[in-house]
Amino acid sequence: MPTGSSQRTITLALTNATLPYVKLLANKGNENAIQQDPILSALNTYQGKIVNKRLSESLGLAAG
Repeated sequence: MPTGSSQRTITLALTNATLPYVKLLANKGNENAIQQDPILSALNTYQGKIVNKRLSESLGLAAG
């Protein structure tokens, strides 16, 4: 079980890694953000639908 200090460190690391992408999505919108940073094309869901083809296939569901 992680200690309190390691949990904080883990939270900060995750926040530092993901916050730039969250800000980009919030400021540019999904379509523009994906064009600006191709890594965001790995989004799995959009507007409540699975948009990642590999994910939908692995779950046996149709991509939205």
